[in-house]
Amino acid sequence: MKINWGTAIVIAFVCFISFIMYFVITMSTGTKYEHDLVVEDYYGQELQFQEDITHEENSKTLKTNVTWKKTNDGIVITFPEDLDINLIKGKVFLYRPSNKQLDFETPISLSNHNLLIPDKRMLDGRWNIKIDWKYNTNSYLYKTEITY
Repeated sequence: MKINWGTAIVIAFVCFISFIMYFVITMSTGTKYEHDLVVEDYYGQELQFQEDITHEENSKTLKTNVTWKKTNDGIVITFPEDLDINLIKGKVFLYRPSNKQLDFETPISLSNHNLLIPDKRMLDGRWNIKIDWKYNTNSYLYKTEITY
C-alpha cells in the first residue's frame, strides 16, 4: 500500500493534535498537578495591598529595620534596639511557596529584642517571611525571601 504525501501530512497533523490534546487533558485533570492560588483569600489580600505599601514605607523611616539571621537554633529575628519591646505587637507569617501545609504564623513575643523561630519548624528551602508589627500607633511591615 502506497500513501501519497498529502495523506501523510494529514496523518502527521492528526497524530500531533492527538498528542497535544492528551497532554492538555492529562495536565488539567490530574490530581498530581494541583493548581491552587497562592493564598486562599487572594482577592481580600489584594485589597490590602496599598495598606501594606504604606506599612513598608513606615519601616523605611526607622533608624534600623528588622533583621534576621540563621543560627543553629533556627532563625533569629531582631527588632530595632531603640524601641521598647513591651510595646511591640504583631505576627510573623512564614510562607513556603512549594507546600502550603508548611505555612505557619507566630505571634511576636520578644526577649531582648529577638524572636526565635525554632529550627524544628523550618525545612531547608525557600521561605517568604512577612512580619506585620505595630509599635504604639504606627504599623510596620517587613517582607523578605530567604533560603533556609
